[in-house]
Amino acid sequence: MDVLKHFCLFLLFYPLASIAQASATSSLKNFIHDARTVRATFTQSVLDKNGRTVQTGQGTMQFQRPGKFRWIYEKPYEQLIVGDGDRIWFYDRDLNQVTVRRLDLAIGSSPAALLAGDSDIEQNFELRDTGSLAGTEWLEAKPKTRDSTFEWVRLGFTPDGVLKSMELHDNFGQTTVLTFSRLERNPRLAPDLFKFTPPAGSDVISD
Repeated sequence: MDVLKHFCLFLLFYPLASIAQASATSSLKNFIHDARTVRATFTQSVLDKNGRTVQTGQGTMQFQRPGKFRWIYEKPYEQLIVGDGDRIWFYDRDLNQVTVRRLDLAIGSSPAALLAGDSDIEQNFELRDTGSLAGTEWLEAKPKTRDSTFEWVRLGFTPDGVLKSMELHDNFGQTTVLTFSRLERNPRLAPDLFKFTPPAGSDVISD
């Protein structure tokens, strides 16, 4: 399950009502400018280097930019990932184990920074529109730093600017594919969602 700790994914939603056929890069930049909070459900598949599915999952996600999020995996394992603005907490319920990392070190030039950061995304990523396929506009983002866990990230948007899917290719040859549904832009979220206290008796590991 280490792949879950690498990307700390944030999903996004941007209904582009006034600009039809926007490019994926434009949709991403508009999202970063406009979407302060997001709530959605997702399904996830992890593919090995030969394209075979080795893991599937599903769950829910909420975030408040910058740096606060709550990502819940319901299947196949119960796992909670919380970003409180300073640190990221990973809680594995089955193992009763918590891993905590500094936010800046954990997301750096990661997909989380690509989607949730307030800074200029092109400072950390090279962005390139890769065209349309089956009604989806695609964008490729490559981290500029060599210490990133991922080689590239692809984001797929509908022609009116709504995020449809996300693909992440890591340095081990695995590809994580996420599909989003029931997306809400700028919902009201309770502040307590982004706080985490390790359960009594849990094993806490600091990276």
